[in-house]
Amino acid sequence: MKSAPVIVPGFGFASVPAGIKKSGSDDLALIFSETVATTAGVFTTNRVKAAPVKLSRKRISSRQGQAIIVNSGNANACTGKEGYRDAEETAGMAARTLGIPHRLVYVSSTGVIGRPLPMEKIRKAVPDLAGKLSPFDLDKVASAIMTTDTFAKICSTGIRVGRKTGVIAGIAKGAGMICPNMATMLCFIFTDIAIEPDALDSALGKAVGNSFNRIAIDNDMSTNDTVLIMANGLLRNTPVSMRSAAYKRFENALCDITTGLARMIVKDGEGATKLVEITVRRARSETDAETVARTVANSMLVKTAIYGRDPNWGRIIAAIGYSGVGVDEAKIDIYLGNIRLVRKGTGTGKEEAARNLLAQKNISVLIDLGAGTKSAKVLTCDLTEKYIEINAHYTT
Repeated sequence: MKSAPVIVPGFGFASVPAGIKKSGSDDLALIFSETVATTAGVFTTNRVKAAPVKLSRKRISSRQGQAIIVNSGNANACTGKEGYRDAEETAGMAARTLGIPHRLVYVSSTGVIGRPLPMEKIRKAVPDLAGKLSPFDLDKVASAIMTTDTFAKICSTGIRVGRKTGVIAGIAKGAGMICPNMATMLCFIFTDIAIEPDALDSALGKAVGNSFNRIAIDNDMSTNDTVLIMANGLLRNTPVSMRSAAYKRFENALCDITTGLARMIVKDGEGATKLVEITVRRARSETDAETVARTVANSMLVKTAIYGRDPNWGRIIAAIGYSGVGVDEAKIDIYLGNIRLVRKGTGTGKEEAARNLLAQKNISVLIDLGAGTKSAKVLTCDLTEKYIEINAHYTT
């Protein structure tokens, strides 16, 4: 039975096939708020940034927005001044069609790097796009922004603010070029809750830091990573501030949304067959714990061993050793699920039992450094032949 559509009061969604993708599927999407929304964003830390990222980063300083126009199939990255003009024109077309100021429109793109946007196709598609706006079509937009993804990614939740209940919903795309500090991923989040700009910035930073910045698929960072959140305030609540009783509930709910989407991205990793959760505990600092977890998550040898159902804990402890964190191997314990593979730096001889656990779709690895009280968690996936197949012919 088909689930009910996710609706966020005051937001409309639309998508059309503009002809950017060879497949002919929807590849141009529009998100529109009936009112000007408080807006916050986080973008790629890659020094090479796509034109839409440059434009949206410039506009986010206003902390306001009303629309986002997104294309898939073309990154509009490394396209020079023409690419920036194309991003501006795309935003301008959306603004004129919607009857709103240009500065309130954000642009996002995902796809192949280095190719000019097919502007003639986009010019023809934008009027049709705006005419299809509907509160019921969030799922269509989630599908339209996909590239190598195999399924659309949507999360939503309700949150009590005073005597009212608001909605937070988000969509994301991403399956490859997933590296620390986001990835070739886009995420758009919407809420009808009124919230002050500083509070929204803070909550988004915390949510991204604990979710999208703690996933790893292939150790590559994209030029287009973008997370945008729009809060249109139609719940008519007293705006949430950093001092409000509701702020922590909002922050936690937002973290739930981004964490749910992050898990979907890792589960949908290009060619992946397993979702792997790596937890490091008893580290001297949270930074040490995250560094060790991230190093193990990004190890090609660890990822291929997990795919091959090979409980080769030597690859894990080697990655811990070269992480750059000061560790004492004689204090390290490693668990696969509930099986202790390593005790105080030496093997326990339980590889065969661990091999059976590696047949599961969800794998947990616990690393105990025995050095302190801090912990961190990173999500990753296995590495398979399918990943090579997808990326060996991505542009052809």
